[in-house]
Amino acid sequence: MEKRQSDENSRSTVGATASESHSEHGAKHKDHFLQLMFFQGGHETEPIPGGSRPARATGSYAPLRHSTAGAGEEYSLASPGSAATVRLDSPAVDVMTDLRRVSAVTIDPGQPIVEANHLMIARGVRALFVIDGTRRILGLITATDVLGERPIQFAQARGIRYDEVTVRDIMTPAERLEVLAFDDVSHARVGDIVATLKLAGRQHALAVETATGGSSSQRTARGIFSLTQIARQLGIAPAQVHDIARTFAEIEAAIAS
Repeated sequence: MEKRQSDENSRSTVGATASESHSEHGAKHKDHFLQLMFFQGGHETEPIPGGSRPARATGSYAPLRHSTAGAGEEYSLASPGSAATVRLDSPAVDVMTDLRRVSAVTIDPGQPIVEANHLMIARGVRALFVIDGTRRILGLITATDVLGERPIQFAQARGIRYDEVTVRDIMTPAERLEVLAFDDVSHARVGDIVATLKLAGRQHALAVETATGGSSSQRTARGIFSLTQIARQLGIAPAQVHDIARTFAEIEAAIAS
């Protein structure tokens, strides 16, 4: 009995020493752990069984239980969840691109619109933030702007070639952007956002947070809503990027069915 107790004490001491060593190692690589934590996560649309979240581990970081795949074991890939189906009564944030989680794709106002189109295709987005050297938002340029008639009309009016039209020439200036207070968005539904975009006749809207400090306040773009993305997450095949009216019509038809 004494030998067994001694062995248990020995293992306990070794475990404590290993834990302290691991803690020191974790402190040295704190930046690395922080980098690993900044991944793009999706919104939760299904309730957790039992109505409560599992307890999160505390203390020093430790390896999880793991094993080597055995012979004959098979695995299949999960379906992408970045565009999970939502409903009109789902929380509005479920269809908002959260700019704290996803890096905004930006462009300089002096760039040609051809470059803006290439950038949208390369990054898989339908809108670019137009910013200056201090990251101040000057406007927004969308696929609708680039692929619609505005660039051609502008080029004809100015007597220039199409490839000479710049982002600044056809973007929607910041003062004309549709802006929503993030406090309102956090309590809104997807249907409320659709109604807002339809009323404004817009394909995009910004969700803005206002931080007050001293005698001044700072407004920060927290997220962006895209009509095309909303339609996709509602399970509606996206219309042509420049056909906003058709997208609204398809959403309304889906609601009526």
